[in-house]
Amino acid sequence: MATRVAIMGATGYTALELIKILLRHPHVEIVAVTSRQETAPISSIHPSLTGKLDLPLQNLSPAEISARAECVFGCLPHGASAEVIPEVLRGGARVVDFSADYRLASAEVYQEWYGHKHPDPERLGVVPYGLPELFRERIRGAELTANPGCYPTSVILALSPLLKAGLIFAEDIVVDSKSGVSGAGRSPKLTTHFPECNESVSAYGVGRHRHVPEIDRILSEFGGRATSVIFTPHLIPMDRGILSTTYSRPQGDVSEEAVLDCLREFYKDEPFVQVVDRLPGTKDTLGTNFCHITARVVRGRVVTISCIDNLVKGAAGAAVQNFNLMFGYPETTAL
Repeated sequence: MATRVAIMGATGYTALELIKILLRHPHVEIVAVTSRQETAPISSIHPSLTGKLDLPLQNLSPAEISARAECVFGCLPHGASAEVIPEVLRGGARVVDFSADYRLASAEVYQEWYGHKHPDPERLGVVPYGLPELFRERIRGAELTANPGCYPTSVILALSPLLKAGLIFAEDIVVDSKSGVSGAGRSPKLTTHFPECNESVSAYGVGRHRHVPEIDRILSEFGGRATSVIFTPHLIPMDRGILSTTYSRPQGDVSEEAVLDCLREFYKDEPFVQVVDRLPGTKDTLGTNFCHITARVVRGRVVTISCIDNLVKGAAGAAVQNFNLMFGYPETTAL
């Protein structure tokens, strides 16, 4: 018997990727897709769904959504998500939330970085962080899971085993990340207008990107030591993909082979993380739920390079991975 699924905020790029994955999931029936502005069939917004999913977009209340669905994927903006999720949960549905609303542990930190009070502060620090490679047992059977950010996924997967093993210092970690334009979402913005971003690479959010507290929190929690990163994201003129390069100081005389061995051992049983010898590129993971990671030791620094598809492992694929764990399906189903 299929699990009935609804998608809140179904008009964006991430929602489209999610729908594509769910349509091939043998245990899922999509029963509702919502939008606050659109009322057309979903296939008129995402023409690639023509003949595959023609449900009408509806502006449903949280109670109406939970009455129809057993699981709700929340693709709403930050702030808006936590306004409606408590009522969805009260209606008996479980939720995978794509926003940042439940990724942080403190309402004060959330307000500092997102500029408004958290609508549901009691759940902060309790909701499992949806990175199965680190927190699989917390996610199993959860009523609500916080899907990770795309940049943090690429960074946390590369660094957490090294911090856990004590191979690198938790301080003075520098992260340089590059993302395709789809990471900025589907809503038009000047910075993602074709003449502005084509044939150009630019940094943004230097020292104030909202993924910083998320990265710090999870690396500190998993690594067991207070971690601080300098994170600089860049916009690259390509549709999709993230490549993150990190620079950290080794604890003692650490060889390149020791770093690679640590990563290989940590991820040896993980279905979606591949530790590779070559230098990976974003095309290697395009359209997949995989993360490719490698490492080098250069002039007294440990350098890791990781890449993911920001719309799949960085968003929709991770969400389905979490859904599978929450509902007891094989984790790799549809992925």
